[in-house]
Amino acid sequence: MGDLFDGYGSTQTPRRTPSGVPAFDEMFGDVTTSGPPSRSRDAYRELHHALAQMTQEELRGRTESLATSYLAQGVTFDFAGEERPFPLDAVPRVIDYDEWSKTEAGIKQRVRALEAFLDDAYGHQHCVRDGVLPAGLIASSQYFYRQAAGIHSANGVRIQVSGIDLIRDEHGEMRVLEDNVRVPSGVSYVISNRRVMAQTLPELFVSMRVRPVGDYPNKLLAALRASAPPGVEEPNVVVLTPGVYNSAYFEHTLLARLMGVELVEGRDLLCMGGKVFMRTTRGPKRVDVIYRRVDDDFLDPLQFRADSMLGAPGLMLAARLGNVTIANAVGNGVADDKLLYTYVPDLVRYYLAEEPILKNVDTWRLEEPDALEEVLDRLDELVVKPVDGSGGKGLVVGPDASPSELDTLRTRLRADPRGWIAQPVVMLSTIPTLVEDGMRPRHADLRPFAVNDGEDIWVLPGGLTRVALPEGQLVVNSSQGGGSKDTWVVGGSAPAHVEYGQGSGMGGLVADQAAVTQSIPIIYEDHDEPDTAPQDRPRSRTEQAEQQQQTSVSSRSARSTTGAGGGPVVGRGAQRRDETRDGGDARC
Repeated sequence: MGDLFDGYGSTQTPRRTPSGVPAFDEMFGDVTTSGPPSRSRDAYRELHHALAQMTQEELRGRTESLATSYLAQGVTFDFAGEERPFPLDAVPRVIDYDEWSKTEAGIKQRVRALEAFLDDAYGHQHCVRDGVLPAGLIASSQYFYRQAAGIHSANGVRIQVSGIDLIRDEHGEMRVLEDNVRVPSGVSYVISNRRVMAQTLPELFVSMRVRPVGDYPNKLLAALRASAPPGVEEPNVVVLTPGVYNSAYFEHTLLARLMGVELVEGRDLLCMGGKVFMRTTRGPKRVDVIYRRVDDDFLDPLQFRADSMLGAPGLMLAARLGNVTIANAVGNGVADDKLLYTYVPDLVRYYLAEEPILKNVDTWRLEEPDALEEVLDRLDELVVKPVDGSGGKGLVVGPDASPSELDTLRTRLRADPRGWIAQPVVMLSTIPTLVEDGMRPRHADLRPFAVNDGEDIWVLPGGLTRVALPEGQLVVNSSQGGGSKDTWVVGGSAPAHVEYGQGSGMGGLVADQAAVTQSIPIIYEDHDEPDTAPQDRPRSRTEQAEQQQQTSVSSRSARSTTGAGGGPVVGRGAQRRDETRDGGDARC
């Protein structure tokens, strides 16, 4: 037997809720402070048995190989000015298929309700007239864009891709923490994590029949093509990126490569006659669908920020004329406003006539006077979030805040109650994680990804598990020292096309679990480096920084005191910049 789980949970007094309930441990039902845990939960039994045979040195060796693999691939992030491989823990998160089926159904239900709400919000607003939402909630959202009214894709879908953040509370129940329906990021980690984990623990993938994630690029491409303008038989799909200085640029390149489509920047697009074209060496080529990874405010300088160089003038006109589809749709941010989040259960009942499958975390709306007074009285025991925040920006954990920080927060809440919500300190579930002291419980959340093609909503089996590596930390952002885990959905019937270990070897196993990708080297002669036209010169870091998704910086600068999420960058010399509305793999 190995020593991997010796002293599990012994290095800290576990955080508890105000009522004294500790966090729910995903692997063990009873975490003691002395000796290794003896009994694991059913879903983890086989994994625990395999890990229990290992020593810390063995697992650390596998973990180091993971880091080396990520560094070679350029899957890195910027932490405190130092570029590091994105932390991937070698111990996966395991979810039983029966539980996953319920979670999957809840995600689909939530996406359908948000789709109906967005169609209504940019249409007749029946939800307001029927008293489901306050009249001012939609209009007061900074992400409600009247420029998006009347724009519809061919299949009526506004949310082609969504990321629904979940947490498991202290009672073991999955709850929704927030919705991300603008341009959610992080799926590149899911694909990359699975690829290296299939190589690291191949025997467990075979025996546990882990559900694969390699279908995601195909599902995404099919959904994008389904949303193309009518009459287009072979739609031309492109991925629009802000550029190499964006924190999620690795993801943009990965998805474009896996889907087999072009990766473009705003300067590569040309709008003529109400249509969108892509500049190529053979002349302009028609573009039918744009999977954009650029914030709304930067898409079209004629409609939004006039100083933007990240989009292309005329995109919104082409979309309004039905000549191009922008995915996800412009203006989706009104649906993942944290204040609207509190009304989503009501929207499920209103639009779908169903009871919500997944519950929200209990939330106070501070625009309500009674709720504001209660929160101000209990500020030292609650978590307070800005409704427009991401990447943990502006978030204040009351029990961890100083008296001066709480006093400053009280002033800000009284000045702008609409801009904040409050929630109890939820004990995020813990998962065994290898840290310096050995195998220890660390808090984690989960971001499943859903793809909507208009006919069905497909949910990626598992999703991105983000884990807080510092002891006792509840914020899982990579910018604050967080990492990730591969998420395994096990049990149930395995997909028919996956032949687990049946003569396909390692290559077949990896191919089944995640798409196999290889970098495409560009080699120049030592004496012959390519010239760059003046108009296509690489932008300076200053120029890029000015164009990143910092919408309304002057108005929100007082709200944000912490750094943005640390997403991946490409290559060791790349400079990371924040992608504030792309989820950033750092939303909390």
